[in-house]
Amino acid sequence: MKPAQITQPIIAPTSWDDLPYGDNYRRALETCLLPWWPKLFGFHLIKIGALSADIDTSECAISHQVNVGVKGANLHVIADPFQLPFANKSTDACLLAHTLSYTSDPHRLLREIDRVLIDDGWLIITTFNPVSLLGIGKLCPILQRRQPYRSRMYTQMRLLDWLSVLNFEVMHRSRLQVLPWRRRGGRLLSEHLPAIGCLSVIVARKRTFPLTLNPLKSKTLKASIRRTVGAASRSN
Repeated sequence: MKPAQITQPIIAPTSWDDLPYGDNYRRALETCLLPWWPKLFGFHLIKIGALSADIDTSECAISHQVNVGVKGANLHVIADPFQLPFANKSTDACLLAHTLSYTSDPHRLLREIDRVLIDDGWLIITTFNPVSLLGIGKLCPILQRRQPYRSRMYTQMRLLDWLSVLNFEVMHRSRLQVLPWRRRGGRLLSEHLPAIGCLSVIVARKRTFPLTLNPLKSKTLKASIRRTVGAASRSN
C-alpha cells in the first residue's frame, strides 16, 4: 500500500467560502447525500472538520449531531481529529466532507474513526477526484499554491483499498461534476461522464465479520459440512 502520510503542513479551509466556487461544491454534495440521511439511524452523528460542519444534515434521522474540528465557525467541540474525545464504539455515523483532503495522515484518521464507530456504523467520505478537469490543475506549479489544488486528491480505488483494510462495506459510490458557472452543478455531465467528476462520494458501513472468507477457513468449513452430512446419512 502506498504511504499517504506527509510531513508538510496542510492549510485546511475553515469554510466552503474559502474555496473558489466552494458554495457550488457544497450544494452538489448536499443534493447527492440527501437520499441517504433518512437511512441513518442511531443516537450520535459526528461531523469531522469545518467543511463537514457546513454540510446541511437537517434531514438526517440522527438528531444529536456534533461538529468536531480544530478551527471553524460552526464547531461544537474543539479537538484534534486524530484524538477524538469519544469512547470506543460510541458513534453511529461519521461525516468526512473533504476532511481526508486536508489531513497529513489519512490512515491514522480513518483508524480513529473506526475506533469510535459502533458495529455497522455509517461512514460518509467526500474528496476531490484527481482524475478530473480539476485534478489536472494540480499539474500546474502555479495553481498548486491555490485552493482547491493545494488539497490532497485520492482516487476512489485508493479510498476503497483503505476502507477494505478496516473491513468497511461500501454501500454507494459516485462522482459529481460541478461547473463554476452553474450553481446546481453539471447534472448532465455527472450522469453521462461520471468518471471525470471533480467530486467523489463514498458511503460505507463498518462490518464486524470478514467481507471475504479466508481460503483456508473456507476449505475447513466445507470439510466440516461434508463430515456432518456423511455422518447423518450413515446413521439413517
